[in-house]
Amino acid sequence: MTTAWGRLWRWQKGRQGSGYDKLLLGGLLWPIPCDCYLLRFPSGTSVPPHTDRVAHGRHYRLNIILRAATRGGEFVCARPIHVSRRIKLFRPDLEEHSVTTIEAGTRWVLSIGWVRGARGATRPAA
Repeated sequence: MTTAWGRLWRWQKGRQGSGYDKLLLGGLLWPIPCDCYLLRFPSGTSVPPHTDRVAHGRHYRLNIILRAATRGGEFVCARPIHVSRRIKLFRPDLEEHSVTTIEAGTRWVLSIGWVRGARGATRPAA
């Protein structure tokens, strides 16, 4: 298992195995467990519908679209807390979410996640 320090500022494959990449920019375990990633979605990638479970607490994620794909790459979530053209705030532990296929261009996202009411070493699922 790679430590957080080993993942810091290194590109990794995304959790869903669908071709997107993530770069860990930073995170904390205390006082509120959180993480911050830069996400890169090249043409042809997508994220299938899923939820991100945490052991304890309430998981929140704020996605800021830095650069939208030329075509495709739409965030899909039935009940987000807030959504606008560039801002997506949602509960990934409760709400199924996905990203449609990037048909042209590259989608860049700054993703900040945190867990409220966490106990122990619970971290956001990124």
